[in-house]
Amino acid sequence: MPVLLASPEPRRCGRDAAVPWWGMPGTRLPMFPLSAVLFPHARMPLHVFEPRYRQLMQDCLAGDGRFGIVLIARGSEVGGGDERSALGTRGVITEAAELPDGRWVLEVEGEALIQVEEWLPDDPYPLALVRDAAPWSGAADAAPLVGAAGQRVRRARALLAEQGGAPPLPPELALDGGGDVDRAAWQLCAVAPLSAYDAQRLLGSDGAPERLRLLSALMEELELDLQRMLGAE
Repeated sequence: MPVLLASPEPRRCGRDAAVPWWGMPGTRLPMFPLSAVLFPHARMPLHVFEPRYRQLMQDCLAGDGRFGIVLIARGSEVGGGDERSALGTRGVITEAAELPDGRWVLEVEGEALIQVEEWLPDDPYPLALVRDAAPWSGAADAAPLVGAAGQRVRRARALLAEQGGAPPLPPELALDGGGDVDRAAWQLCAVAPLSAYDAQRLLGSDGAPERLRLLSALMEELELDLQRMLGAE
């Protein structure tokens, strides 16, 4: 998983920069294939050490700070030769700092889903022609599903904490998207304990209702597995 290291002098970056060309077909975008999934409206810390991705960061910071993140379906993050998912997320760098040895530590915020139309040569880093994924309707129908999915995620996190995993979610942590159902669904995905495979399934779900139903089902399965493990001790 990406790791954020302590950084002495973070730089605020171009999250608010205007990008009027998004939505046009075949937008050329730098790409960062990872073994993790970035969800829209979620934040991801990154530690960048490979030379080609150091160059990617320098180029992005010289521009609008945006690049794409896709899941590596097969292969490794280092060295290339990987098999990449076609659906990913456009991210924007919100903070960044270059370390004395040339490595970068930064934070990226997911902005929108993107669909890769064509991979370009990795010169010097991965590039692709992308378009914004078509928006899905039906978010209003998902409002009743937000609470149920939220309860499932909180229970799964609590059970994992009993097993020595990540701490439970604070009760005061708001996961309602500020009243925006689509944002709430992404928030819940971001804090849920998920494998990269299941995270990619959620990324590709057909709108907030399907996403929340799948998330609830995944958390129910995990909860049952954890209860069986606790009962066997």
